[in-house]
Amino acid sequence: MSEDSATTFRDDVLDELGGDKVQEIAGLLGTDEAGARDVVGTTASALSGEAAAVGTVETPQEAPLQGVATLGGFATGGLMAGVLAKAARPVANAVAKKTGLPPATVTRVVEMLVPVVLTVLTKRAAKKK
Repeated sequence: MSEDSATTFRDDVLDELGGDKVQEIAGLLGTDEAGARDVVGTTASALSGEAAAVGTVETPQEAPLQGVATLGGFATGGLMAGVLAKAARPVANAVAKKTGLPPATVTRVVEMLVPVVLTVLTKRAAKKK
């Protein structure tokens, strides 16, 4: 994912999330809206296959969602949800390490973001058809 498309993806996730959820995340993290938006952006990038962007020690051989296209594509939402759920813990740990936030708190935020990321990816796939 290029930097421009990653930025657009983060923006799409933030738009889908909405201001109320961003405020809720800010409350969970004990930060302001800008801080919450930064964490959401970092997490969305990592969940979309940009794990290297958050400084993970182990970069996956394959971005979490690349293999999905070969297994039925975006029509198999359950599979995608499973892939994202599997990626959630390593992503939460990487984001926590990068931000210095408690892993348990970041895990709660990641769990909130998985369905939002799934929705954005599904909408993007539908537009490409």
